[in-house]
This record gives sequence, structure tokens and C-alpha cells, in this order.
Amino acid sequence: MSTTSTANTTAARAHARSQAGASTDSMPVLPASAWPTPPAGVDAGRLTWAETVPGGRYTGKVLARGTRIRLRDIDGRACAHVLLYRADAPHERLNVADTVKVPWQAYLGVGHPLLSDQGRVLATVVADTSGAHDTFCGVTTLAGNTARYGDGTAHSATPAGRELFVLAGAKHDLTVRDLSPSLSFFHGVRVEPDGALTPTGNAGADTVVELLLHLPLIVLIANTAHPLDVAADYPTTALEVLAWQAPEDLEDLPNDDPEYLRAVLNTEDAWAASRFGKDAR
Repeated sequence: MSTTSTANTTAARAHARSQAGASTDSMPVLPASAWPTPPAGVDAGRLTWAETVPGGRYTGKVLARGTRIRLRDIDGRACAHVLLYRADAPHERLNVADTVKVPWQAYLGVGHPLLSDQGRVLATVVADTSGAHDTFCGVTTLAGNTARYGDGTAHSATPAGRELFVLAGAKHDLTVRDLSPSLSFFHGVRVEPDGALTPTGNAGADTVVELLLHLPLIVLIANTAHPLDVAADYPTTALEVLAWQAPEDLEDLPNDDPEYLRAVLNTEDAWAASRFGKDAR
């Protein structure tokens, strides 16, 4: 319905322009350096991404090699489902099976590599105060959310993670067939001796996970309820996403396992080849 302030194009333009400079708690801060509270020890000028993602919403960005991403569970009920794609070759993407298999560890923590199916490290977990993560369950689906909450469409109050990933991926020329299994941060799942999956929930408010990117990546995030969340309602709360340039961190990695070091060498080899004749850093 139009109002007196938007009844014609001149008024609508004036109304729209009057919103310039306004911000909400669910939009990116531009430039990212304007974020009021950068991480301790990080100069605001190094920030390349600063955003708060409400529960039931998504985001995504193309980030450079050597970027460090900090995800923060602000109020204790965020669930960050993450997909990674190599920006210069999107057919190479996060492979959750190899991320579990190669390092002989299903539970994510500091030093854990997030691997592609080409044996390369896309990112490494370099900080973690949560410890509540999941490599098994992926995201919710339209059918599952419709059965549980009554709706799972992307623009509903209870959107499924897969529906949000469809929208996030489309903005980077990725289609439904490109949506591989994802990782979940801030909602833990443990495997029982009989193979049953038991949700352990969130670790609490103000917990943080940081990832260091080894290659230029498309990063997609859906902040939605976990498939095994026991809450009767749709419980997801806001997620803070900050990223900054930290290429020097690639020289001081938190893992010396042979499988990890081999994957790092595979990554460095691919990066050097792609940068032939250019600055290889």
C-alpha cells in the first residue's frame, strides 16, 4: 500500500534517500573497517567483512587467501552451517567426508583442516572457545521443517538451511547441484557407542570459532536451527561474522600431523601454479 511519502516516484525517491546512512543489526557494515568493535589486536583497517546474521537468515562472501574469519555465537543459540568453494575453481569445494577421514577425527577443534576432495586444505580451525560443532547432520530441509514447524520455505519464519543455501549459492552462480554437505558450528553432536547421534546443544553465549583460509574461497553461511535441535520452537539467535586480512598466519599453523602437512603442501602447490608469473603470496 502506498503512503503520502511514497505515492509517486518523486516522493518515493525522497523517502528512499532519507534512509541513507540508516543501519540495522542484520545488515553488513560498509566499509567493514567501520565496525565499532574489531577483535582484540586487529586493526579495524584490516577488516574485510563485518555483519550480524539473524537467526533464520544467510550470508556469503568471496574472501582472499590468508583471510581469517571469526564466527561468534552472540546469545548462545546460533548455528552456523558453512559451505566453502574455491573461488577460482568452484568445482573444488568442501568435502565433509574427507574433513573427517583424513585427520582421523570427527570432532572439530583447533588445528582441524577443512578439506576439499582434491586433498587440499581450504581452511584451518585456528581458534575455538565453543567446542560444540557437527560434521554429521548437515542442514535442515524443506520437508523436515514443514513437518516440524509448519513451514520451511526460505522467506518464512522457520526457513530450512538448504533453502537458504540455494539463495546464497545463486548469488555466486552456484546451483542446487552444487550444494554439498555442510559443517555446523555452535551446535554439538556426539556419536554413541551404538552409532546413535546425540545432540549436545550450544556451548553458550559469546563463544567463538576462527577459520584461516588457505585459498581464495566463496564462503556461504546459513544461520538456522540444527536438524537435531530438541527445542520445540525455532530457537536460532544471531551470529556475528568478522573477517580480516591475516596472511602472516599462514606461516604459523596450529597442526604438525603428517596428513595435515601433506594437505598443506598440496594446497601450496596448487596456489603457486595458479599464480605463475604473479606474486605467489
